[in-house]
Amino acid sequence: MEQSLKEKLIKMGELSKKAKKDFVKLSTKDKNKILENIKISMEKNRKNILDANKKDYDKGLSNNMAEGLLDRLKLDDQRIDSMIFSIDQMIKLPDPIGKMTDVRTLENGLLIGKKSVAIGVLAMIYEARPNVTLDASILAIKSSNSIILRSGKEAINSSLAIAKSIREGIKNTGFDENIVQIIDDTTRDSSTELMKLSGYVDLLIPRGSASLINAVVKNASVPTLETGVGNCHLYVDKYADIEKALKIFENGKTQRIGVCNAIESLVVHKDVDEKFYDGLNKIVEKYKLKVHACENTIGKIKGAVSASEKDYGKEYLDYEFSVKEVENIDEAIDHIYKYSTGHSDAIITEKIEAANKFVEEVDSACVYVNASTRFTDGSEFGFGAEIGISTQRLHARGPVGLNELTTYKYVILGEGQVRE
Repeated sequence: MEQSLKEKLIKMGELSKKAKKDFVKLSTKDKNKILENIKISMEKNRKNILDANKKDYDKGLSNNMAEGLLDRLKLDDQRIDSMIFSIDQMIKLPDPIGKMTDVRTLENGLLIGKKSVAIGVLAMIYEARPNVTLDASILAIKSSNSIILRSGKEAINSSLAIAKSIREGIKNTGFDENIVQIIDDTTRDSSTELMKLSGYVDLLIPRGSASLINAVVKNASVPTLETGVGNCHLYVDKYADIEKALKIFENGKTQRIGVCNAIESLVVHKDVDEKFYDGLNKIVEKYKLKVHACENTIGKIKGAVSASEKDYGKEYLDYEFSVKEVENIDEAIDHIYKYSTGHSDAIITEKIEAANKFVEEVDSACVYVNASTRFTDGSEFGFGAEIGISTQRLHARGPVGLNELTTYKYVILGEGQVRE
């Protein structure tokens, strides 16, 4: 009798728990050997991965997928090289498992400390991001977690090809390939069932659109880590270096439009040097940007349209952004507080008091002074890969790397003590 989807996922959960039980015994050397073999397998299967990605990309084109999403979806030799390089970086990183911290001796002579351990079975639901298949897998492996992946239909061929290479690499090392599993069903039911796989999944991480993340947070019966939609702000202060401001805006808005750390909202002090708008108009014209401007800036930006309340809170993922003029830094911070998704926000200023105030009062996962929000990335932060950018406060915030995929247990050593 053919298994139902729920039964298939339960079986995957069982296999993942079994793989994890044996996996936690592996040494750093064993885990790095697995990663080396995944690297070899990825290189060997490069053509298969690119061919699979072409199917996804061509389908995306025919379905009129947005340019930003197509950019996330597309793989080429350079991006495969970058993925393979991320494996090298992961191998070099310290093993986060087994570290002892807060070691102390109690008055009764007990020696107590916290030991870092794997979370257990991870699960990921993600959309048009085939690179996440690799990033999530190698992070799980290095942190001694097993993982169940559920790719969106937009990237399913690419994700399956990458997962096949990963599992081949694990198997070629002599270990259980069910450390990494991928669901081949892309119906909504598979996503819903994974959200409810209690007793098997220890942490579920969604990565994608606001609707996906909200659905997981609302419907999951397993613990979740909320990764962020990115309405990232750039505030150009009265005391800004205009050359820096324009360079950072251009980089943050246009380098890659389909990423969560791209600038979506521009906030400008009313007394900013008029040269700023001269330079901004050149950038708008160069990239044919659509601008949603407030009543005070609509006449200063060529082709701008009037901004609505909704426009200020939007993650555009396109050649498009909102702009708001403010009286002072307090109004800028209030605007960001109201519309930011808590991902990454930046100030451009040469005044240390303004920088300090912004850093203290803007409550986002990553707060920048005179730098592009595009740096909010695990590899840029020195974490190797990342599994997502957390905008929540528990248990992780910002780029989720190896250390954020661990928990701890207390280890207590005694010499026969009993409680009186």
